[in-house]
This record gives sequence, structure tokens and C-alpha cells, in this order.
Amino acid sequence: MSAKSKFLGKDFLLHCEAAVNLYHNHAAPKAIVDYHNHLSPKEIAENKQFTNLTEIWLDGDHYKWRAMRINGVNEKYCTGNASPEEKFMKWAETVPHTMRNPLYHWTHLELKRYFGIDRVLNAESAKSIYDECSAKLQTKEFRVQPLLKRMHVEVVCTTDDPCDDLAYHISHTEAGSPGAKMLPTFRPDKAYAFEDISAYNAYIKKLSEASIVEISSLADLLKALENRVDFFAKNGCRACDHGLEILPYAELSHTEAASLFEKVLKGTTLNTLEIMGLRSFVLTHLCRLYHGKGWAQQFHLGALRNNNSRMKRTLGADAGFDSIGDFPQASSMSKFFDRLDSDNQLTKTIIYNLNPADNELFATMIGNFNDGSSPGKIQWGSGWWFLDQKDGMEKQINTLSNMGLLSRFIGMITDSRSFLSFPRHEYFRRILCNVIGTDIEKGELPNDMPLIGKMVEDICYHNAKNYMDL
Repeated sequence: MSAKSKFLGKDFLLHCEAAVNLYHNHAAPKAIVDYHNHLSPKEIAENKQFTNLTEIWLDGDHYKWRAMRINGVNEKYCTGNASPEEKFMKWAETVPHTMRNPLYHWTHLELKRYFGIDRVLNAESAKSIYDECSAKLQTKEFRVQPLLKRMHVEVVCTTDDPCDDLAYHISHTEAGSPGAKMLPTFRPDKAYAFEDISAYNAYIKKLSEASIVEISSLADLLKALENRVDFFAKNGCRACDHGLEILPYAELSHTEAASLFEKVLKGTTLNTLEIMGLRSFVLTHLCRLYHGKGWAQQFHLGALRNNNSRMKRTLGADAGFDSIGDFPQASSMSKFFDRLDSDNQLTKTIIYNLNPADNELFATMIGNFNDGSSPGKIQWGSGWWFLDQKDGMEKQINTLSNMGLLSRFIGMITDSRSFLSFPRHEYFRRILCNVIGTDIEKGELPNDMPLIGKMVEDICYHNAKNYMDL
């Protein structure tokens, strides 16, 4: 390929003819199955119209906030009371400083794919780009559902608390929208967040109301969760998701767990071992329920969250002050999965690591519990959060290739709150095709486009669709 290739040209990230062929003829035409994201069900069901570019692009985006803070931008332009246009201008001033950070690529891909803008974003171009994009957002073609259609999105699986009434999922399904299918995902993290007793007991009251189970014992908690699993399943749920530092494992009897839960309800603070033991008990029970429903369970592991206590007090959680953790993963994960597998109650499972030092660990762990019952039953998920960039994706693809079966991989997710994030699937697909295409050019794989093209199509689309029973 030319050393002077145009920035974000049609062969962006594709460095040989085989890669170009694989991407344009096999990867690009495939629809998107985004089986994990944090999009708003309300905004999808109501086909929201955004008022300006800042609202759809910067609000809630902790990736951009982190970059702006590093660039010396005052917090009022990130999460504060500056006007939408002022916030955008500060982001535009930051963009040139993000070169070689994935934000630079994502920013310009999103401007190009959604708004048809080829100009580089900087302080000089900011005003015209802001005005042009904000004006387009006022048209019906730029409401939420047309935006999803523009990116060829077929399915979105949102992330939902057990207490959610799923009203927007239900109304969206009943409306028979011809656009993207929206399915809920069960995310019960708060049901075993025993660290903050006051917040936990407030949550239990909400769960009692949602499940119509008065929770005064561990048995009641498990029944309440089972009711909500049934409700989610009734309304199209295919998967659950959990965000944890590690998969907790403990040998705890029901009597011991019930005693600990009684302490929680009385407002007694548990120690770390007690928290892990009770969490392991509740999570194991949930996993058995998932197996009964045939769901896929997802575990996002290894984030060190809310590191800046001052900013957490000011802004709350999920404001961009999280990082990679260095937690020991292997032993407890192995024991946790083995306990379920021993009773043949380990359902389809996807594990995501945040620490790249754990790549080989996760890639080999999945091989311990794939049992031949279905192709790729246990998956090592795509590069997540700090790892969903070019280097992280290439390392994940290469490690999975070395230690598992890349051909059975279920591909990329956005893991995003933004309706402008779907070019991340394109980014992944280009990187995937370049890795494989380069092997073809080197003679390390056969130049058999029907064979390898089908593998690419499977990774980009078919594997995920089949895995989630869509």
C-alpha cells in the first residue's frame, strides 16, 4: 500500500491487498450485533432527537473527559456548567493532542461516518463543524433510530438493573419498529454490593418492590432475583453482565451465607472475607439460574474504580477516574467455573480482562471449560475499555489465535453510552482483516478467500448472532 495513503481513506488500517479484499468484500457488508453496550433504552424507544453535537457526543463520555483533563482543561468544560458550545470548543482544542490515542481515530471516524465530515477537528475548524453537525441533528435523519440504521446495526443489547421495569424494551418491541432490535441484559451488581451497607439496604427495598418479594432473609433475596431473571427472560433477555474486580470464590454453606446476610439487613458492616464469601454464594446461585435460561453470562474483570475520592465526592462514580487493576485472577476464576461445571451448570460464558498482563491467562482459561457441547461455549471477549484500541485488539486477536480458535470468536462490542460509537466495530473489523491479510501476504495462511472470507464474516457477525440465539 502507498506510504502516502490518505488519512482515513477507504483502505485505512489495511496494509496489503489481502486485507483490503477481506475487509471490503467480507467484513464491511455485515450488519452489527452489539451484544454489550450502555445505550439508553428510553432514547432508543422514543427515537430521541439530540439538540446539539455536545449532547450526543461529549455528555457522559469519560474517555473524552480524561483526555481533556490531561490536556489541562478545567472541569467545568467536562462535567460542569459551561455551555454545550464551550464544552465542544475545549474538546476540539484537545483533539490535536490526542494523536496516537484511539480517540483521534474514533473522533474522525465518527465525524466522517455519521456527518460526512472529512475535515480534521481542531480549534480552527471547531465552530463550523459544531454548527454543521448540530444543524443536521435537528433533522429526522439524525434521530436515534436512523443513526443506528446508518451504521447497519441489527441488534443492541442494553445493560439493565434487575429493578428496571423494562418499559422501553416492551414498548419498542410492541411498536414493531423495523429498525434495530433492542434486548435487555441483566446486570445485578448492586444485588451483591455489600461494601456500603446503607446503600445496599436502600437497594434491597427497591428490589423488594420490583420483585414483589419482601426481602427479610437470604432465601427471600434469592427468590427476588429469580423472579427478576424470569421477568427479563420473558422480555427477550439473552444475556447477563457482571462488573467485578475478580470472580469471587468461597466455600460457604447456605446457613453461613444466611447468617452473613442477616448481618447485612441489620446494618452490620462485613469484613472483606465475609463480603467475598457472601458475594460468591449469591453469584453462584445467579449463574445456576442463567444456565437454566440458556443465557450467556459476561464477566468484565479487573477494573480499579473510583481512584480519586475527591472527584467521586464531587461527581459520583463513572466520571473517568478508573484504571487497570492488578488483581490475581486465575485461581478463584478456575474454582468458580469448576464448581458450576462439576454440576453441568456452567452456561455460555464470556470473560473480559482489563489488564493486558492477563491476556494469556484468560485465553487459556477458556479452554479449560469448553466441553464440546457447542462451538466456542466459553469465550475470551474482545479488548475492553483501555484495551479497545489498535494495539490492544491486535494483541487479543494474536493471543486468542495462539491459544484458542480465532474462527469461533464472537467479535466486537461498543461497551458505550454513545450512539456515535458504532464505528468501533469498523475499527475492529479493519484491524482483524489486516492481521489476517498480512498472514496471507506472508504465505503464513493460504490465499483462499472463500475459506478465510467466511471466517471473517463469522467473527464479525454470524458467531455473535448464533451465540446470543438471535
